[in-house]
Amino acid sequence: MGAQEGKDPGIVTTVRLNQNRPLPLIPLQFCLMFLVLGLGISIVSVNMIRFLGDRTVGPVARSNIILPCFEESDSIEKWIRPPSNLMHKMNDTELFWRASFVPRINQYPIKRVPKIAFMFLTKGPLPLAPLWERFFKGHEGLFSIYVHSLPSYVADWTKFSVFYKRQIPSQVAEWGMMSMCDAERRLLANALLDISNEWFILLSEACIPLHNFRIIYRYISRSRYSFMSVFDDPGPNGRGRYDWNMQPEVTLEQWRKGSQWFEVDRKLAVSIIKDVTYYPKFRDFCRPACYVDEHYFPTVLSIQLPHLLGNRSVTWTDWSRGGAHPATFGNSDITDEFFKRMFEGQSCLYNNQPNNLCVLFARKFAPSALEPLLELSPTVLGF
Repeated sequence: MGAQEGKDPGIVTTVRLNQNRPLPLIPLQFCLMFLVLGLGISIVSVNMIRFLGDRTVGPVARSNIILPCFEESDSIEKWIRPPSNLMHKMNDTELFWRASFVPRINQYPIKRVPKIAFMFLTKGPLPLAPLWERFFKGHEGLFSIYVHSLPSYVADWTKFSVFYKRQIPSQVAEWGMMSMCDAERRLLANALLDISNEWFILLSEACIPLHNFRIIYRYISRSRYSFMSVFDDPGPNGRGRYDWNMQPEVTLEQWRKGSQWFEVDRKLAVSIIKDVTYYPKFRDFCRPACYVDEHYFPTVLSIQLPHLLGNRSVTWTDWSRGGAHPATFGNSDITDEFFKRMFEGQSCLYNNQPNNLCVLFARKFAPSALEPLLELSPTVLGF
């Protein structure tokens, strides 16, 4: 102990200094380097924020700081708000998938005013639009309009028209081909995106309403059944069009025919656009002279949901002249007597009870019929 206490303190101090000498050099260099780098990044960031201003930090502050991450999910508004722009970017597969969403609870948690979706399947313009404008006037909030035309057609409606911006993304539809049914399903799917649409009516540019809006709305909304013509035609233009390759999905006994122009409720509309079972069969094995638009919907719905069908159409047509197409009426045909003949002798079942109000719409009317229709509509059609 004595010998250790007698050691030269200078030697001890020298040893300790020699042991600690390497430590400050390398760490100090790294610390200085990171300090300078951090300071540089801070200066650049501040200058970038000053330069870009709200253009850079605005969205970040909105999504990460000001608003909670569950902003959209805490409101039902986004689920009930109809699309503001009908010209969406979805393809048919995406559209049908989105439109097939169905609430599992029947009672709506909102004040919902059910609307009628008027779906116009056209080639281009709507020459009878002034008559329809008069029909719809004053009933905003009770109807929606959707127009499927040729993709090349560019509408020129003014912003005051009920048809303004009501075109949907369209494709070419060929008479008698599956592309015609595709167009009808496309109309239904787009209309289903508005949760307030409860009833869906398919019309053409040659259709007219036969009654005022209030009568038609009341007739459709109070019916227990949807109005689709469905019948079994044993002849060559009915069962004669059946292809045995339709089995086993569709048997000959299940094969049905009906009018292309229909009215369906929301449940039937969803059933139509979600179908992936019967669609391939009709696409592949119902081609001219099997006109698929006369068979696809009547057959499928009569198999799936027959108890919801009224088995008749509410669109009047005149087939008395024969041929593949019904009669077309022009300027000289539109008289009081013409409509009296149309309305007289009507008889049908409405909610299982006899009724003499059986048709709500009529076709086909040429553009030349517009002027006399406008003249007669207040007294004959009620609007």
